[in-house]
Amino acid sequence: MEGDKVFGLGILDDKQGVAAIIHTLDLLKKLNYQDYGTITVLLNSDEEISSPGSRKLITETAQDQDVVLSFEGGGKDGSLRLATSGIGAAYLEVHGKSAHAGVKPEAGINALTELSHQILQLQDLSNPKTGLKLNWTVASAGKVRNVIPDLATAQADVRALQVKDFQQVERVLQERIKHKKLADSEVKLKFEMRRPPLMANPQAKKLAEQAQLIYKTDFNLPMKVLAEATGGGTDAAFAGLNSKAAILEGMGLSGDGAHSNNAEYILVESIVPRLYLATKLIMDLSTAQK
Repeated sequence: MEGDKVFGLGILDDKQGVAAIIHTLDLLKKLNYQDYGTITVLLNSDEEISSPGSRKLITETAQDQDVVLSFEGGGKDGSLRLATSGIGAAYLEVHGKSAHAGVKPEAGINALTELSHQILQLQDLSNPKTGLKLNWTVASAGKVRNVIPDLATAQADVRALQVKDFQQVERVLQERIKHKKLADSEVKLKFEMRRPPLMANPQAKKLAEQAQLIYKTDFNLPMKVLAEATGGGTDAAFAGLNSKAAILEGMGLSGDGAHSNNAEYILVESIVPRLYLATKLIMDLSTAQK
């Protein structure tokens, strides 16, 4: 602890979220409150690799829920998020033919040359009007300087606000890779939607207003609500695929420094208001359902 900050590996992303859920349940027990219908707790351990094993479970579990509270951190200011971008990835793979770069380079098919051509013709697909973002971020080719590379690969990060934009950009990518610089090269592209977009629905907006009122009335604290996506993604979006539940993201504690080995922290002052908010929302929602 240093002042109002508590440091620790993974404390913000996302040990605090697990702890907040457990303590919220403990508070309900201590208050002897049992008037809710069902409280379902789902913890997934593969979020950092886009939840390949948890996606289906999250989607199916959310179908029977009226409200989904996701306890990712609330940033530095405790903001709640109602919408997030979808996250996709494009994987480009080019196969050529190796040859001695000094003795007989013309006998080879330079996979790096073809990869460069492909990236140039696949780099202008972002669309600020729709929120689509596509950026090539990783590339690799060759192992030694004097050999024409027979393999080259690249990866692109893709963000979108609607599933249909992912589908459209995949179609465009697959069509454009047919136009090659080196006819004898082989070009393959794989596209993956790693997280769907989360759209703010009326139920979520109403619930966020209720959370703002609790913060204002009981703590005299402001609360920012982000109803438009800013580029980040969330596992809570899987909950919204087949559910009409109100989904609040960012119910966790405030802090910063995620993924660092010595600078990740939570703010002590955010603990009590957040636990209070989660507990009171459950109680108020349970009463309203009766």
